Amino acid sequence: MTYYKTAPNKEKITCLLCQHYCQLKEGQVGICGVNKNEQGELKTLVYGHPSALNVDPVEKKPLYHLLPGTKALSLGTVGCNFKCPFCQNWQISQEHRVNTDLTITPSQMVDLALEYGAASIAYTYNEPTIFYPYAKDIGVLAKERGIKNIFVTNGFESKEIVEDMPTWLDAANVDLKSWDAAYYKKVLKGGLEAVKDTLRLMVSLSIWVEVTTLLIEGENDSDADLESMAAFIADELGVYVPWHLSAFHPDYKMKEHHNTTLATLQRAQRIAKEAGLLYVYLGNVPVHGDTYCPECHTLLIDRTGYAVTLNKLQDGKCPNCSRTIEGVWS
Repeated sequence: MTYYKTAPNKEKITCLLCQHYCQLKEGQVGICGVNKNEQGELKTLVYGHPSALNVDPVEKKPLYHLLPGTKALSLGTVGCNFKCPFCQNWQISQEHRVNTDLTITPSQMVDLALEYGAASIAYTYNEPTIFYPYAKDIGVLAKERGIKNIFVTNGFESKEIVEDMPTWLDAANVDLKSWDAAYYKKVLKGGLEAVKDTLRLMVSLSIWVEVTTLLIEGENDSDADLESMAAFIADELGVYVPWHLSAFHPDYKMKEHHNTTLATLQRAQRIAKEAGLLYVYLGNVPVHGDTYCPECHTLLIDRTGYAVTLNKLQDGKCPNCSRTIEGVWS
């Protein structure tokens, strides 16, 4: 696909990677800091230049309903289209200087995944939609080699990008950071409605979706907000969509704010279950992230931290009642 549109007068191009739809004059760089109008074409400056590369448990993304117990080759670049003051990866996400000394081609990235026994490649750490041309080129090759592809994203992709994703992407973990549209706009420099649109569209296109909310006490953890988020997931995405409720710890521009308590996460979990959500998990706290059968309540997957210590699923089904458990299991 083409990642930009040219204005009729050819003086600007419009970047189509995210819903900022930056209009760029010759030589101008978008809000993300890494996509540039170069001679009338969109150039992704971080293409081939990852700034973070690790092999992680897929549970760390977090994805609990995709190939549990397997490894994901995780990569990110510099740059982001949001300005979250609590970002845990701000050293790269808010950085625009590209290290061109390191170059890894898409085929080399897939070879690395195979070398390290990764069952998936995760585009993560910073916002992957800003390096979508690089991610897709990797992902298409990975798919040919039997490797799954995962986006860990703030959900601010353009409609054009989301509609292209099913050609190569298997799953996404999407941040639902708040239920306050003004907070999204003023603080995060994004948009709540855009994220909701992305979530609806991904689900409708059969991309496996899990949602994450980083709970920050006093910012996004009111009962009213949690009830609205839970109802949105249940009613518009599906009760089977997993919701990860994670604890905040002080970082970046919010180092003076206190850690989120376990009690707050457990309150949010109760609200989620009351809304009918079948799979609700707590993150960044010392509790098990176990998966139970919604029908007969059999323990199916036991997780300690990011490690899977037990997996009873049989062909994606509960061994006790044969209920199909939603997810990507093979």
